[in-house]
Amino acid sequence: MNVFVIGVGLIGGSMVKDIKRLKPEATIYGIDASSANLDEAIVLGIIDEKSSYEQLSIANIVIVSIPVDAMIAELPKILDAVNDDCVVFDAGSTKGEICKALENHAKRRNFLACHPISGTEFSGPSAAVYGLYDGKTNIICEVEKTAFKLQERALELFRELGMRIRYMNPEAHDKHIAYVSHLSHISSFMLGKTVIEKEKNERDIFDMAGSGFESTVRLAKSSPAMWTPIFEQNKDNVVETLDGYIKNLTEFKKMLENNDYDGIYNEMNNTNKIKEILNGIPQNKQKEN
Repeated sequence: MNVFVIGVGLIGGSMVKDIKRLKPEATIYGIDASSANLDEAIVLGIIDEKSSYEQLSIANIVIVSIPVDAMIAELPKILDAVNDDCVVFDAGSTKGEICKALENHAKRRNFLACHPISGTEFSGPSAAVYGLYDGKTNIICEVEKTAFKLQERALELFRELGMRIRYMNPEAHDKHIAYVSHLSHISSFMLGKTVIEKEKNERDIFDMAGSGFESTVRLAKSSPAMWTPIFEQNKDNVVETLDGYIKNLTEFKKMLENNDYDGIYNEMNNTNKIKEILNGIPQNKQKEN
């Protein structure tokens, strides 16, 4: 089996690490805009060979894990280069624009639109880990547009990696993920910005930061090169989530100004009900991005 990974960072690198473990007979080819990333991936044993689009004709599986703006430009070229018996799937955090860009492609049947909901705040080949996808949810959109035998090849791989599969249309995916992922990243980035602007002495921040601050601001270490295009492609949904978030923050601020501590208690007590939701989610799922 010939597996190509385009983008050898955390997401693609972690997936092929597990593929190599599960399928030792597979040859892993790496394609990346950064030659340094490819060199590092070779040294770390993530990929077996460096490659290029010219070799995609021998691929059985192609994993595309690059920023979502690059996917819009590159996925049509990738599909042009693969053979008819190859399945190409992505790992993008937005789905609407990607699916729209490929809807009339001659090899649309070779593409499976995916979002494995997993990750960390780290990036690059050295961030790749075993077991990143075990127990995680993989959202698949427009599955009916992918050739059945190619669906089955990808779904078998996802099951072997330990993923749970959920099907959703691209519009619903982008709306829901704005609340549970994209807003979290914005909150983390802006919390980090607020603290840095207030406390110019970074040593004081480090010394005083407890586990609560550290866990809340963790996502602010995520790659801006990856997240800016996500916010651009999902702008309307992200703006909607921000409207609701800002409204709640404004109301909380007013309660403080008005010494309404009963109101603050009730707000926090009502929000504590989220524990009932999270208690039904496995611990490793709660740590996803």
